[in-house]
Amino acid sequence: MNEKFQKLGFYPADILLPKDADMTKWAVVACDQFTSQPEYWQAVEETVGDAPSTLWLILPEAKLNDPDVDAHIADINGAMNRYLAEGVFQTLPGSLFYIERTQSDGKVRHGLIGMVDLDQYDFTPGSGALIRATEGTVLSRIPPRVRVRQDAPVELPHVMLLIDDPDRTVIEPLTAASGEMEQLYDFDLQQGGGHLKGWKLTDAQMDAVADALAAMCTPEAMEKKYGLKDAAPLLFAVGDGNHSLATAKQCYENLKKVTPEDQWADLPARYALVEVVNNHDDALQFEPIHRVLFGVEPEQVLEAMKAAYPGAHEGEGEGHTIAYTYAGHTGTITVPNPRMQLAVGTLQTFLDAYLKEHGGEVDYIHGDEVTDELGSKSGNIGFKLPAMGKEQLFKTVMADGVLPRKTFSMGHAQDKRYYVEARKIK
Repeated sequence: MNEKFQKLGFYPADILLPKDADMTKWAVVACDQFTSQPEYWQAVEETVGDAPSTLWLILPEAKLNDPDVDAHIADINGAMNRYLAEGVFQTLPGSLFYIERTQSDGKVRHGLIGMVDLDQYDFTPGSGALIRATEGTVLSRIPPRVRVRQDAPVELPHVMLLIDDPDRTVIEPLTAASGEMEQLYDFDLQQGGGHLKGWKLTDAQMDAVADALAAMCTPEAMEKKYGLKDAAPLLFAVGDGNHSLATAKQCYENLKKVTPEDQWADLPARYALVEVVNNHDDALQFEPIHRVLFGVEPEQVLEAMKAAYPGAHEGEGEGHTIAYTYAGHTGTITVPNPRMQLAVGTLQTFLDAYLKEHGGEVDYIHGDEVTDELGSKSGNIGFKLPAMGKEQLFKTVMADGVLPRKTFSMGHAQDKRYYVEARKIK
C-alpha cells in the first residue's frame, strides 16, 4: 500500500468494474432508497431485464422484510460468485477514482473513490476516531444487513464520506486535471439519476491527495476550523450509508474473533469501499428526511404529541415547527422551548416513545411530495422536517457527538450514489 495513506485511514483499492456491460443497466441506486415505493424497483427490473447489473448484487431494503429474504440473499451471493467466475469484472489494482456526478438539478457533484480502514472508524457517539458516524446508529438495523454481507464475496458501496475542506485542496484540483487521467466510464444513469463520469488517478495525483488529506489532520487545521487544537482529528464524517458502513464494521469485528491478530491487516474485510465528497462542494445540498407513520390513528398521534410537549400548539411559532399531512388535513405543530438542538430530535424522541407504546410503523422518506402522498392515505400520517444547514455538521459532531438518526439526506433520492464499482472482500 502507498505509505502516504497509512495515517489517514483511507487507501487506494483494487477496484472492480464490469468489462463489457451496458453501464446504464449496470448501475442502480442505493438499496435504501424508495423503500415505500415498490413501483420504482419494478421499473428498475424492467429496465435491466436479464442484463448484467448491480441490481442482482444488492438487496433493496424494500425487500428486507420479505418472508423469502434468505432466498434473495442466496441469489445475490450466487450472482456475485457467477460474475467473478465468468469474468464479468476487470480489476484496477491500487486505484483511486475521481468521479463527476451530474445530478437531477443539473449541478455536478465531485467525488473520490477509495477504501477506508474499518479499524479507524467508530460509530459510537463521542468517538475520537478519524472516521465517525454523524448520526445515531440503530443497532437493530445492523444484524439483517450483516446477513447480506457476511457471505458476500464482493461489496458494492453506496457509502459517502464527507471531508471538511473549505480551501478545496483534496478533490477540486482533480477537476482541472482530469485530462491527465484514464477515463473509465461516461454514461446516463437510469430512472432520472442524471449522468456519471469516472477517471483513474495517476500515481502523482494519488500522492497529492494523500498530502492534502494529511494537512487537514494537523492540530493547526483543527484549531483553525473548530477552535479545538487538542481534539482528536475528525477527517471523514459519514454523510450517507451510515448503517452500511456500520455493517461492514460488524462483519470485520466478527472475523477478528476467529482470526489471529497478526492476520487482521491482511483481511480484505478490514476495508470498505467508499466515495469521499467535500462538504463544501457547491452541488452538495442537505435535504431533510421526513417521517411517515403507518397503521396509526393520525388525530391520536397529534394529541399525544401535544401532551408529550407542554405548550406545544397548532400553527407556526417560536421553537421547533413541524408540518404534518394526513387524510384530508394539513397543518403544523410548534414545540416551544425545545430541549433538542434540532427539530428532528424533538420529533424522533416523541415518535420512538409513541410507537413503542401504541404500535405502528415508521418509514424515513425523501421529498415533500412523496411524504404528503403517503401521509394522506388512510391510517397514515406524514411529518415534514426543516433542513439542517450543512455548515453545522462537522462542528456539531466535534462538539456534541452524533446527530439524531436520519437527520439529513445529501440530495434527493434519485441523486444518491448508484452502485458502479465493486471490491472483493473475501
